[in-house]
Amino acid sequence: MKHGKKFTAAVKKFNQKKIYSVSEAVGIVKETATAKFAESVDIAVRLGVDPKKADQAVRGTVALPHGIGKSVRVLVMAKSPKDAEAKAAGADYAGLEEYVEKIKGGWADIDVIIATPDVMVEVGKLGKILGPRGLMPNPKSGTVTVDVATAVKEVKAGKIEFRVDKAGVVHATVGKVNFEKEKLADNVNAFLNTVVKLKPSAAKGQYIKSIHVSSTMGPSIQVDRTVVQS
Repeated sequence: MKHGKKFTAAVKKFNQKKIYSVSEAVGIVKETATAKFAESVDIAVRLGVDPKKADQAVRGTVALPHGIGKSVRVLVMAKSPKDAEAKAAGADYAGLEEYVEKIKGGWADIDVIIATPDVMVEVGKLGKILGPRGLMPNPKSGTVTVDVATAVKEVKAGKIEFRVDKAGVVHATVGKVNFEKEKLADNVNAFLNTVVKLKPSAAKGQYIKSIHVSSTMGPSIQVDRTVVQS
């Protein structure tokens, strides 16, 4: 792949063969971000698991201490009075029938969906639409709950959901390049520590295979995996 002049110049600012500490890596990400907007900082962790096996499908949530630097659009699917509780807690949208129809019609102006257990029959019918978009509420991620107010506040404060993909890699956004280096490092460490805690008992051998961080349009920097290896 042929890269532009800015990307090529960014690559020259660090040693691509070197493995860096979390603090060093996020510092390089900040230095090598060249876009005119505040790029997101992303992390990719390759795991030693077989995602095809249900007992090795790593999935979870983590409340990043400093958030991800952008507003998260939250829909709470619930009946009265829970819909009013959700709106009072900061949900962007709340209700049921209206949003079931909007989603069926192709509406996609949301980042996270939270639902109460009593409406999951209706929400479940949207599985073919929400599933591929990673929006289906799930009890394991805390997005199916009767305590919608707490769930909304956590998501708005920086709680993110992640799951391993078919290639055995977990991806997530952990902040913006305009964050202070220390805050980015805090977010990365919180994410990595959570991934380690979720190591499946069925996973054998080396669990954390590799870790890379990058900005939206910048080069990838390899992080020392041993700092979080359990």
